[in-house]
Amino acid sequence: MSRLLLLSLVLAAPAATQNVHPTPPPEIRAVRLTGPVTVDGRLDEDIWRTAPVAGGFRQLQPNEGQPGSQRTEVRFAFDGEAVYVGAHLFDDAGAAGIERRLVRRDGALGQEYFQVIFDTYHDHIGRLFFMVNPAGVKSDANGLGGGADPSWDPVWDVATTVTAQGWFVEMRIPFSQLRYPSTADEQTWGLQVWRGMNRNNETQMWSFWGLQESGGPSQFGHLTGLVIEATPQVAELLPYMVGRSTSAPVADANDPFADSHSVGNRMGADARVLLTSNLTLNLTVNPDFGQVEVDPAVVNLSAFETSFSELRPFFVEGAGYFGTGGLSCYFCSNVSSLSMFYSRRIGRQPQALGNAFAVGPYVDAPENTTILGAAKLTGRLSSGWSIGAMNAVTRRERATVQLADDTRTQVTVEPMTNYFVGRVARDFNQGATVIRGIVTSLVRDLDDPALATRLSSHAESFGLSSDWYFKNRRYRLMAQFAGTQVSGDSMAIASIQRSSARYFQRPDREGGSNGLLTNAYDPSLTALRGLGAYVRFAKETGSLLWDVQTNIRTPGFDNNDIAFLTRADYVFMNGTVFKQYTTPTSWYRFLGFMTGGQQQFNFDGDMTDRQFHLWGSTTMPNYWNANLMWIRRTAVDDDRLTRGGPVVRRPGVDFFQLSLSTDSRKPIVLSTNPSYGRGFHDTRSWSADLSATWRPASNISLSLGPAYRYDETESQFVTSLPDPTAEAFFGRRYVFAGITQRSVSMNTRVNVTFSPDLTLELFAQPFIASGDYYDYKEFAAPRTADVLTYGTDIGTVTTAEANGSTQYTIDPDGDGAAAAFQVTDPSFTFRSLRGNAVLRWEYTPGSTLFFVWTRQSATSLGFGDLDLSRDAGALFEGPATNIFLLKVNYRLGF
Repeated sequence: MSRLLLLSLVLAAPAATQNVHPTPPPEIRAVRLTGPVTVDGRLDEDIWRTAPVAGGFRQLQPNEGQPGSQRTEVRFAFDGEAVYVGAHLFDDAGAAGIERRLVRRDGALGQEYFQVIFDTYHDHIGRLFFMVNPAGVKSDANGLGGGADPSWDPVWDVATTVTAQGWFVEMRIPFSQLRYPSTADEQTWGLQVWRGMNRNNETQMWSFWGLQESGGPSQFGHLTGLVIEATPQVAELLPYMVGRSTSAPVADANDPFADSHSVGNRMGADARVLLTSNLTLNLTVNPDFGQVEVDPAVVNLSAFETSFSELRPFFVEGAGYFGTGGLSCYFCSNVSSLSMFYSRRIGRQPQALGNAFAVGPYVDAPENTTILGAAKLTGRLSSGWSIGAMNAVTRRERATVQLADDTRTQVTVEPMTNYFVGRVARDFNQGATVIRGIVTSLVRDLDDPALATRLSSHAESFGLSSDWYFKNRRYRLMAQFAGTQVSGDSMAIASIQRSSARYFQRPDREGGSNGLLTNAYDPSLTALRGLGAYVRFAKETGSLLWDVQTNIRTPGFDNNDIAFLTRADYVFMNGTVFKQYTTPTSWYRFLGFMTGGQQQFNFDGDMTDRQFHLWGSTTMPNYWNANLMWIRRTAVDDDRLTRGGPVVRRPGVDFFQLSLSTDSRKPIVLSTNPSYGRGFHDTRSWSADLSATWRPASNISLSLGPAYRYDETESQFVTSLPDPTAEAFFGRRYVFAGITQRSVSMNTRVNVTFSPDLTLELFAQPFIASGDYYDYKEFAAPRTADVLTYGTDIGTVTTAEANGSTQYTIDPDGDGAAAAFQVTDPSFTFRSLRGNAVLRWEYTPGSTLFFVWTRQSATSLGFGDLDLSRDAGALFEGPATNIFLLKVNYRLGF
């Protein structure tokens, strides 16, 4: 792996002389203002009549490469403080042909839009996006560090007008909101301009590339003539105040800490300092990380953690500066990227709540860990280096526990912790080669011995990655490499060894040794070390595309303290061929087919995954889209199913999915994604859903998303227990059951936009899920898919009712030597109703008021079935937690 990375860097050097643009790029010159410009969308100043015109727009859709059906003219100007954009978007249908959708900032602006993208460093990598629709709704995103971060909300002005000649756009974008080289010389920026037209589904672009090209900043045109004589020194302070009222059900009337109603408030501030035109320092004190959205309800019966998206503004903003390249594939499944940082680890729920409940039954514990402060430095130097560095400190959290004698004590449930992540990146050959390096560190103050045995004391990781484009960006090589070390008390490290990511304690693992890398179970270890790697080689331009890749984690790889890791101990391989037809015919506008496969082995050589896949996709002449997918997963070894026990065999399955969606421009848009799976042992799974969005007016959107899912699983893990007679399974008995799972949900959204600065958004998710366990069983032997059902194939089962639950007494060998054991029926019916309403008002640029109502309720009962007549009404009858939150911040600029 390291040789491949070095090879990519060495071979990249001769490419320095290549022209990064496959075709000569268009150029437009910005002119200096000689008088004031009023941003009113009228373009009545002299500069908009005399400045050079960027024209010659060509269609990407529907007629690739043809001149735009309607003329588009764009001009650029600047003064000492800002760059100005003036655009006339002609339309011979007049105002009646122009869609004016009113949504909140950064919302779905619709198919009628105007977008300017600047590659301010002209490195053919980074981008700053500025977009507006005819209703004056703006959207922006920052892609300087990689990707596109829509949470970036710079302060800039835009106005639009709609007339019989089409519509006009006038933008003023302050240099203080941009990042660019620190030079007084004339600058050249990369530039792309897009125009969307709703009535004929037309997409125009200024610097053209085709549907079968990868496109992007390497094929942007040039904006010349800019002379920025002074670097704006800008500081912004964003203080906030939050008031919160919570009403929650009291589950236990004897709980002295239970409070059905509470109120609270907090204050804090975020600061942003522009150190140079390139570097930004973000600071926060007592930050407000309250989310105005809610995580979706899930039922997780696996041994692995559920990942949720980051929604907290401080962490979302500038996230691209902490990326390491990610994972890319034309078609792959059940594989994850070599992620090095998962920001939701910071401020997480305290991890040692079990220590508090071990002391006493009544506990008053914090919901989340308090973040004392955080600082982040991001930006790009004119030398080509980009920098991202962040440090955050979380407070030691204590829970109050009431003892049996009514006295109280304090128990530490989360130690004081320092999180650090730093990433640097450097590009060469006009962006054709990018090298990145990242380091992370977590240090915990484990002054409590009870915590030292549960949590690692510190964890470090490092990573290197490279992207290499060559042959005019037709081919791409991605290579990543990472190493990790976790240290701490031997009991804490042993717990990590036994975690679901690796299950070192598996009795049939083939030994190994613990030298520099850790790959064998040793309860006395005080450190765990491992390596990870990812390589992808792909053809990304043309009608025939392909990729091959491998993804590796050694058994001891673990960065879960600061990243998100579900599995180590694997070598993954994947390859896919993709054929696309982009020239429209009488029965399609796009047609594509993929075929390929993947497989995975653990470091013992067990094949843990193998699949073959076919995929087809088409866009019809009426702009409906359809996709059909088939995946065949063969029978493979499963080293996780017994949750630390020997490897068993998992049967194969055929899986089919159809996706169908209607024309997204219409007032009513429908989509559905039904699926069907058939296991080789006659298990079934299927799902049906329908998403319907209705826009009765330009400022109102309503969507409903009913969904139903049915799953049959032959071998769901239930428990394991010691049994000396279970010799084939090394003295433990692993108990499984069949399970039938059903779930139904209805995602509902209503968005009302009163103006681009004032919006009301409502979301509700009723969710009901059930799991019916039946036929308790065990595997006949390791490394086989054969199962033996208790009471039918082996042993006996007797049933009794106790405390409202069904108790199964299982004797695995009847009159044999094995001892009987009991299992409480884990069947369940889970009901959840969660949702929120968010009123957002940007009352002055950069300053916002939120009023949020969040409702969450959940109950779990032992029914095991799903009965809508019983469960749907119960969603609204059970106890619920209601939170009302008022937040206001005010931007101060200096």
